[in-house]
Amino acid sequence: MSDDLLRHALRPDWPAPANVHALVTTRLGGVSTSPYDTLNLGDHVEDAPAAVASNRALLEQALQAVAPAQAPQWLKQVHGIRVFHPDAEAAVRRAQIPEADAACTTLAGVPLTVMTADCLPAFFTDRAGSRVAVAHAGWRGLCDGVLEATAAEFADPGEVLVWLGPAIGPEAFEVGGEVRAAFMAHDPAAADAFRAVPGTADTWLGDLYLLARQRLARVGVTAVHGGGLCTVSDAQRFYSFRRDRVTGRMASVIWRVEETT
Repeated sequence: MSDDLLRHALRPDWPAPANVHALVTTRLGGVSTSPYDTLNLGDHVEDAPAAVASNRALLEQALQAVAPAQAPQWLKQVHGIRVFHPDAEAAVRRAQIPEADAACTTLAGVPLTVMTADCLPAFFTDRAGSRVAVAHAGWRGLCDGVLEATAAEFADPGEVLVWLGPAIGPEAFEVGGEVRAAFMAHDPAAADAFRAVPGTADTWLGDLYLLARQRLARVGVTAVHGGGLCTVSDAQRFYSFRRDRVTGRMASVIWRVEETT
């Protein structure tokens, strides 16, 4: 069944080097039943534990089918900005799930993983393929600087490549004025990413993709790809907490392998 997972998974369209591998799962290709159908990878959403374990096993098999990889490095995501660095012993310490919203490594075969269901996943690598990272950016983490913290793991921002995965789109991300104000406190240009909802006093539609590009550009990262996939509007492929409330989680996974000469 891992073939089904790979058939439905998204592959980033970005100029990453050949030794960097990445994919985003969809909700298709697993064993969970409604409302988590079918490839729920979240173990914190009240899905049957056995189904989640089976789905995670399918993911491990799928990663191995793409390129040599250990078990995924999961995170306990808290909408913060901490970047976790797995070490060489990571594979034997997977039971100790770190509390972080991003991860970065130069190690080969260590799949860095975040889970989302409306929040923005972002892949990072350098043009040499010597380092990879992934970040989970809900609006709080995005506002507080999780993308900047992840980009700071790379010595030269001009060499960094980023791909933005599926997230709640600008026609669905309705927020109050306090969210807009929080972003504008960091950068007045964030006003361009918000559009007033007609007939409301202080309700706005926010564009997470534009906000992400703005924040990355401020730290010199301009080679940003992806964007434009809305989790809310595509119920066939994507989980969405905003749309369904009780739902599963997708995984965004990136890893590197050693280049052969």
